[in-house]
Amino acid sequence: MPLRIYYMTFGCKVNQYETDKIAGQFAAGGHLRTDELSEADVCVINSCTVTSQADTKLSHFVNRVKRENPKCITVLTGCYPTAFRAEAGKLGCDMYISNKDKQKIPQIVYDYIDVSYYAAASIYYDLSPAEQVQTAGQRTRAYIKIQDGCTLFCTYCIIPYARGKLRSKPLDDIEAEVRGLIAEGYREIILTGINLCCYGRDLGGKRLIDAIERVCSVEGDFRVRLSSMEPEMISDKDIARMAALPKLCPHFHLSLQSGCDRTLRDMNRHYDTARYLELCEKLRTAFPGCAITTDIMVGFPGETEQDFAESLAFAERVGFAQAHIFPYSRRSGTKADTMPGQLTKSEKSVRAAAMAKVCKGTALRYNESFAGRTVEVLFEREGDKPYHTGHSREYIEVRVPRSDNETWRRQIKQIRITGAESDHCTGEEVL
Repeated sequence: MPLRIYYMTFGCKVNQYETDKIAGQFAAGGHLRTDELSEADVCVINSCTVTSQADTKLSHFVNRVKRENPKCITVLTGCYPTAFRAEAGKLGCDMYISNKDKQKIPQIVYDYIDVSYYAAASIYYDLSPAEQVQTAGQRTRAYIKIQDGCTLFCTYCIIPYARGKLRSKPLDDIEAEVRGLIAEGYREIILTGINLCCYGRDLGGKRLIDAIERVCSVEGDFRVRLSSMEPEMISDKDIARMAALPKLCPHFHLSLQSGCDRTLRDMNRHYDTARYLELCEKLRTAFPGCAITTDIMVGFPGETEQDFAESLAFAERVGFAQAHIFPYSRRSGTKADTMPGQLTKSEKSVRAAAMAKVCKGTALRYNESFAGRTVEVLFEREGDKPYHTGHSREYIEVRVPRSDNETWRRQIKQIRITGAESDHCTGEEVL
């Protein structure tokens, strides 16, 4: 009798990747994934703790599980129980499993319920790449975690304590996993990690560009995208090597956090605004029309009105294609938690709204710059919408009106852009 398992993932793309692997392990044992919480035998919750809001969302979800399905076995894993085991214990889950033991979750669950009669269960703690790719799901775009851990210790961040030292996936393993995903029909591979630019430091001098080149060398009709990167870790030689790779998407998510140099120093970020802007200019020269996207934090302890004004002006100057705006959230165990000058929730909300307004304007201008141009779009979904939806190589969401029930999912088409909003473009197929 198979188990029915509900999966809930909070936080980053690395967490989503790891949830997919856990689901694949359970599937290999003959167990079923369910989207109905009320019918689940087990609920696996992969948590994030990068902000206090993430902790609140987690608590609300655990309470929902208890309310809707009190007999369900709850398994809490991820960064929250790793960094804050005592606090996590107050949620009342059945099991708490740290990041380093995620791959053991199926066996721990079997041991917990003592289900020796689940004869199909066969769990391998060290999956080969070929075995891993069979578990990746049926989406159009696939994430591959090639790196874990962080040692930068930004003053606001708990992740180095939750994820530990740097670890990189060997190049041969990455290539094998990519080949399997391409064979499964995936059209886009996204390389991700907790600190992607630190890839290879534990592999005898390898660098992220070596992993990018290895992935792009795999045969097949697919494209490659990078997740968030640290601006100070990308060299001129890296840019030149990346520009020589036709499969690499011209989309660079460079985490800014603040456009004020004083605030960046207080955050223990390892670059300044001049270095950041210089990097953006070099990328735009090497990749004309490329998208620069980012994360921006507002309301960091001690951020004055003048500091924030500088950050606003810098975001406008860079002209981000997209930006994730979020208010600073205190995390116990970090240096910033004890810094003076903590701003009120109201002050941070006002600043977040102001920054969002600026970045909405830059996003609109970026999308409008594509009017009349033809772009390559990978279509991902239709659902019950009156249009086909996908993303360009620059990661612009593109919508094309549907004329019938034909699906464009997993297809790459040439689309002429006919209109633009701040969050998407509209277009028509070029026949």
